[in-house]
Amino acid sequence: MKLNTEEQLVEAAQNGHLESFGILYERYHSSMTALAYSVLANRELANDAAQEVFAIACRKLPSLKHNDKFGAWLAAICRNVARGMLRAKTRTIAPDIRLSSIEETDTKEQRRDAVRQAVWQLRSAERELIVMRYYDGFSQAQISKVLDISASAVNGRLVRAKRKIAKYLKRNGFTGEDYGTV
Repeated sequence: MKLNTEEQLVEAAQNGHLESFGILYERYHSSMTALAYSVLANRELANDAAQEVFAIACRKLPSLKHNDKFGAWLAAICRNVARGMLRAKTRTIAPDIRLSSIEETDTKEQRRDAVRQAVWQLRSAERELIVMRYYDGFSQAQISKVLDISASAVNGRLVRAKRKIAKYLKRNGFTGEDYGTV
């Protein structure tokens, strides 16, 4: 049986076809890891969260009402799992990145840390987009599919998030040439 669309894959997986679920896993694993990372700021925990997401999805797949919304449904599970992991920690998982003073020697690493700190100052929805696009290299079309928003909405939100990052960096003494483009 040749499955051509994602909806067909989801339906087959709902009917117990493990290979179909495996294909969905391959398609979405890196997206879920990126989403989890945008909450947890830790790659190992993000990988653990992604695994948990697919375990939950496997159990709850029969309850999915709209097979064409699989990516968005999975993303919602991922956000919940990652937020739960974050709450379960007794200490903050967010990275401890300190902005260096302008008097210190500017290095590429300092600039990179400043950008990371700026990203972690964004709202979670903005951070998701930035992480998926610039840290994990997803296209706007891929992000659109996973988050179930239009490509033009992805573009607009990315532009606004990048402006916020630039403002944050400027407030902290970094100029445009210090951090380049996000």
